[in-house]
Amino acid sequence: MTMLDRMRRHKGWLKWSLALVVLTFVVFYIPDFLTQPTGAAPNEVLAEVEGETVTVGSFTRRYNAQVQAYRNAYGGQMNDQLLKQLGIDRQILQQLIDEEAMVAESRKQGLSINDVEIRERILALPGFQENGKFVGEQRYRQILQIQNPPLSTAEFENSLRRALLIEKLRTALTGWMSVSDSDVAAEFKRRNEKVKLDVVPVTAAAFLDQVRVSDAELAPYFEAAKDKYRIGEKRKIKYAQVNVDQVRQAITVPDTEIAAFYQQNLAQYQSPAQVRASHILLKLEGKDEKVVTALAEDVLKKAKAPGADFAALAQQYSEDDTNNMNGGDLDYFGRGRMVAEFEQAAFGMKAGEISGLVRTAFGIHIIKVVDNQPEQTRPLAEVRSELEDQLKWQKAQAEAERIAKSLEATTKTAADLDKIARENSLAIVETGLVGSDEPIEGLGSQPELSAGVFALAEGGVTPAMRVATGWVFATVTGRQDSYVPKLDEVKARVSDDLRQEKAAELAKQRAAAIATTLKTAKDFAAAAKRAGLEVKTTELVARGSAIPDLGISEAVDEAAFALPEGGISDAISTPTGTAVIRVVEKVGVTDAELASGMDVLRDELVNVRRDKFFGAYMQKAKGNLKINIHQDTLTRVVGGI
Repeated sequence: MTMLDRMRRHKGWLKWSLALVVLTFVVFYIPDFLTQPTGAAPNEVLAEVEGETVTVGSFTRRYNAQVQAYRNAYGGQMNDQLLKQLGIDRQILQQLIDEEAMVAESRKQGLSINDVEIRERILALPGFQENGKFVGEQRYRQILQIQNPPLSTAEFENSLRRALLIEKLRTALTGWMSVSDSDVAAEFKRRNEKVKLDVVPVTAAAFLDQVRVSDAELAPYFEAAKDKYRIGEKRKIKYAQVNVDQVRQAITVPDTEIAAFYQQNLAQYQSPAQVRASHILLKLEGKDEKVVTALAEDVLKKAKAPGADFAALAQQYSEDDTNNMNGGDLDYFGRGRMVAEFEQAAFGMKAGEISGLVRTAFGIHIIKVVDNQPEQTRPLAEVRSELEDQLKWQKAQAEAERIAKSLEATTKTAADLDKIARENSLAIVETGLVGSDEPIEGLGSQPELSAGVFALAEGGVTPAMRVATGWVFATVTGRQDSYVPKLDEVKARVSDDLRQEKAAELAKQRAAAIATTLKTAKDFAAAAKRAGLEVKTTELVARGSAIPDLGISEAVDEAAFALPEGGISDAISTPTGTAVIRVVEKVGVTDAELASGMDVLRDELVNVRRDKFFGAYMQKAKGNLKINIHQDTLTRVVGGI
């Protein structure tokens, strides 16, 4: 960690690991700029586990944190429709229910966490330590308060208590499990042994031009593999849609409601005060403090002299090697980003001012403030249009759902579907034949709707089903059962498959012939070249590595690690062709490597084994717990799970 990283460590104070099997429910950072519309109050109950509740608020916080994590990772590629298709809402709810189940099972087993255990863990958490020591009660509370949103000590410690309770349950159930030295050693060697290979790939693609397929060959080939070409059942679908965007066009939002929403979410439109500063750092660790202080006073005098070049002095004297060559520039930072003493000094100065000597745990600083940016709030007038649009969407989502649910009871037949569409000005779409895994015209891929349609009884209509653009009711207007097609329907595909198969067989024969030659050749590469083939040499690779022209192949791995150095394989078949390999070099695992790596690997293997056992135990335990999901609330939160 660099010096600048350490000074900015408060930016992520609470992103540490408690080494628990499950701690995802202790959500320390919740992005308040994410306003996932829920249609339900935060204190409403989504689910109950043995009398303990999962609320809309806890669901929304977890959902928003997860969405932000995905968007940080994937940027604009991660949109609402894709999130819905991934089933993130379902996963989040299941996580919360599972966590409540773990807590309930812990209590059933008579486990508890006392205040001493809570205190010991807080004192041990790196996020609450400075130079290996607890930061103290006042700073502990300050750290919790600078989270977004702020956390009280009671909220944090309650979450921590639950996490430790789950940790204790897992330990009680799986603490006896271990992995033998021989198993750890074998797995370490399997992962870390390496080989360097000469590879002679003989791919099927290279023989395709040589292959000819006659009509006479196609019929018997097709007859022998008819089921491979079976066409799945298909349906013609007619659906009526309550389109959210159309509903939105008719919605108005009063100015008073926009103003109230603005006030409730004011933090989204505020930019906290920031300072841009440069500094000169003189470290104290391992030095005579008087000598360092005297030098710091001399440098300070030079920095405050008329016409002094602070950046040049930082390059000459500063021992912060992360920025001294940049003149000590720390760029802009807000409150809570630097250590307390440094922050207090920087925020107490005006642009252009130079501080006195500022002592922190890192040493003695001389700070120059380059710029001050006060806290700013975007006025309501500036954000009104986006707030209005956001509220319209929220209201449209709720109104579209209300309309769909109100029509559900009277929409049971195809005739009903036509009637509600006519009376409510709903668009009707009729598709051609589509398979259960194919996109639906006008809606795209909708696995849940497709499943509902394919399960419909004759003449039936699905219940109101959520899709990316709103809600739909669907019926089936035509069916095509699964069938084996005539050869003429799939002739091109059958021909391509037979050509590929023939080409692969030619590649296999060629590789088998060349293998015999290569095994007796004095010069492996020269013999391959005479045969018109190219030798491709790998770097030292471990099992599971991609091999040129072959990709990842278990068969190649098995042969490569079984052969001695200099050994040549028979022809090895892979999904992309055939190959002959020669082991150029083998690098095993040394005793020193084994000794240094076994403990880490042992922990990993034990944890995998314990996780598997614990997961199976909890799956069974949940069957004995009273779990109730409030479907009506759930529907309002995520549009139906």
